[in-house]
Amino acid sequence: MDTGTHLVIGLSLAGLAHLDPAVASDPHVAAAVLVGTIAGSQAPDLDGLLRFRGNAVYIRNHRGLSHSLPAVFLWSAAITALIGLVFDPLPIWHVAFWVLVAVSFHVFSDCFNTYGTQAARPFTEKWISWNIIHIFDPVLFSLHTIGLLIWAFGLAEPRIIFSVVYGFTALYYVARTIQHRRVERRLPIQDREYAEGDRYTAIPTIHLYHWNVVKRRADGSYRLGEVRNGVLRWVDRAVCDSHPAIEATRSHPDVQAFLYFTSYACAECREHAWGYEVRWTDVRYRHRKQYPFVAVLLLNRRMETTDSYVGWLSESRLEKKLGLGAQ
Repeated sequence: MDTGTHLVIGLSLAGLAHLDPAVASDPHVAAAVLVGTIAGSQAPDLDGLLRFRGNAVYIRNHRGLSHSLPAVFLWSAAITALIGLVFDPLPIWHVAFWVLVAVSFHVFSDCFNTYGTQAARPFTEKWISWNIIHIFDPVLFSLHTIGLLIWAFGLAEPRIIFSVVYGFTALYYVARTIQHRRVERRLPIQDREYAEGDRYTAIPTIHLYHWNVVKRRADGSYRLGEVRNGVLRWVDRAVCDSHPAIEATRSHPDVQAFLYFTSYACAECREHAWGYEVRWTDVRYRHRKQYPFVAVLLLNRRMETTDSYVGWLSESRLEKKLGLGAQ
């Protein structure tokens, strides 16, 4: 989820914590829990600081160890310990429980979007991305924001407000999961170009009834489409090139980080007078007819890298950054 939604959920969890008598009966404890749930709802994304070490390091590690099973408990323990130092004395195990809920909910909710997490580490480094909830979901954000406004104006007790809010949240997750499965099951039936071996992935968008679709064909190429109100339409295709320059880029740290993160990579090689431009794209992310998540390497005729970029950029910004228009 996006940072704003995580924040709203952290605040609403502080309201839900009033189900705990130790929290509801003591404003001092309630304040400590509020700090804890806000911090817990944000803590796993502190790995964003890895951007200062470069995009490749960030991409390879974002939502990795910081969202793993051991990290959930380490974040919770560290936050609880700091709160204990500031708010002492406290019923520390009550505070620890709600901090753990906040951290766990952060990691759990991130598994539902396309980016995913490595939440099952250390047992596996597989990326868990269920493609069910968009990174910003207006329903979830609105639901929890409305609950917070009702609480702020004192219109009902927080334990009642957020019991209802989280009840609807659970139902919404279930409904979206069912909807996602139905969409994916119908894709082979709707697709007039269906062939044996085609694999389909439905990807959520900010619109509840619009889904992006990635079809991986048996030959390694991709078809990109969208489902709008139940109707499938193909909008693009991606044919993955095979070229020695592409193979030469596989050992570069930027490409290794890119391929570590995604299993939907497609490479294209363009030949220029000065050498080769190799562009890896993640075909899951299509926005305004472009694929903004890329790893691009420029190689001279000796297959030596002269410039590179990995991360999120529009076509025009990428060309400007690498000076492609001037070469």
